[in-house]
Amino acid sequence: MNSRSLAALTSSLVSQLLIILLLHFPPSNTLNITTNTNSFSSPRPDFQESFFPLLHHFLTATDIATALSFLSFSRKRKRARFLGPDGSDNDTGSRLGRLGSFVSRNPESFKHFFRMNTSTFEWLCGLLEPLLDCRDPVDSPLTLPAETRLGIGLFRLATGADYPEISARFGVSEADSKFCVKQLCRVLCTNYRFWVGFPSHTELDSVSAQFETLTGLPNCCGIISCARFKVQRGNDDSILDNAAQVESIAAQIVVDSSSRILSIVAGFHGNKSDAQILKSSTLYKDIENDKILNSQRFTDVAAIPQYLIGSGEYPLLPWLLVPFVDPEAGSVEENFNNVHRLMGISLLKAVASLRNWGVLSKPIKTEHKAAVAFIGACSILHNMLIMREDYSAFCDELDDRAWDNLRVASLEGDSTEEKAFVVRKTLATRAKN
Repeated sequence: MNSRSLAALTSSLVSQLLIILLLHFPPSNTLNITTNTNSFSSPRPDFQESFFPLLHHFLTATDIATALSFLSFSRKRKRARFLGPDGSDNDTGSRLGRLGSFVSRNPESFKHFFRMNTSTFEWLCGLLEPLLDCRDPVDSPLTLPAETRLGIGLFRLATGADYPEISARFGVSEADSKFCVKQLCRVLCTNYRFWVGFPSHTELDSVSAQFETLTGLPNCCGIISCARFKVQRGNDDSILDNAAQVESIAAQIVVDSSSRILSIVAGFHGNKSDAQILKSSTLYKDIENDKILNSQRFTDVAAIPQYLIGSGEYPLLPWLLVPFVDPEAGSVEENFNNVHRLMGISLLKAVASLRNWGVLSKPIKTEHKAAVAFIGACSILHNMLIMREDYSAFCDELDDRAWDNLRVASLEGDSTEEKAFVVRKTLATRAKN
């Protein structure tokens, strides 16, 4: 044990001895350490107020120091076998060198394998390393550095490769490759889900300002739609060629003008309509209960609530605006529809970018829960890459099929609130030509 660990341990033992002495040999006025006032007599206020907080601080500080010293010592022992001859772990390319000889240093090849550039990979590895290193399969410890664990997980997500191929490329067992993929998805979806959490009130001001600059429409807080991903029922080892075995999972997505995902909820049955999914989501309940999108912006004509833009699959609501049906040529309604269509591009690009991850580009042969985890992990990585200005997985070009998702409204009816018509009509006069 090094001197730092020994000193911390000694300090902790001394503090524990001190508390024992105080309990067995109290001062003339007994110190009250319980919440039951009948158990001990009350101490002098000045004694308790001056001494006990000092003792509590001393105990807390030493315990923390001891824990950190042992944590540091344990981490150094665990990673010792991965350090270079000089004991340094900071040499250029050291992280990438642990991925294996098959990983090309060619930037385009690296992007193909991992859907990110090398600098983003190293940043992500540094971010996730403590969580990737801290857990191993039961009774089967992995002798794999965090870089390899991350590489295996990203390779599965980026390419959609099956586990025999991953096993062969990284020189690990199929069981270990499955563990690394599952661990990466769990870490991202559990510890970093805030990357796709709905923005705060202050953050929404920035989102709406960007939309207004682009379109002239004030107080817009996002574009909403549903994407569907195919899943092939069965486990990862099964080979199911029957098309009847393929189903779809729907994910409800909200994005901003830069295609950053503001909210995503996956796991709905793909045969449900977008409107049905919306009404069964927590997002709908939160908005209807005024927990979010509860601010207004006043204009000369009407108060404009915070709202989302949606396709014709959705009903017209005060906080959900869809295109006009059959607007007259040259009218403000037609102009609103043109702007509405322009805003929808950011959502189409976000969905297309998610499909750029190989695991989501074809039917996923896995169980439902794992498929949902893949969608969540790719969504979080999508936002991380945008933040890093790394567009390795970003889709900037759309094919003709993508535009089919921007259908005109068809759900307007007598039940539509009058307020929704007023809000949309007011915004139509402010849309940029």
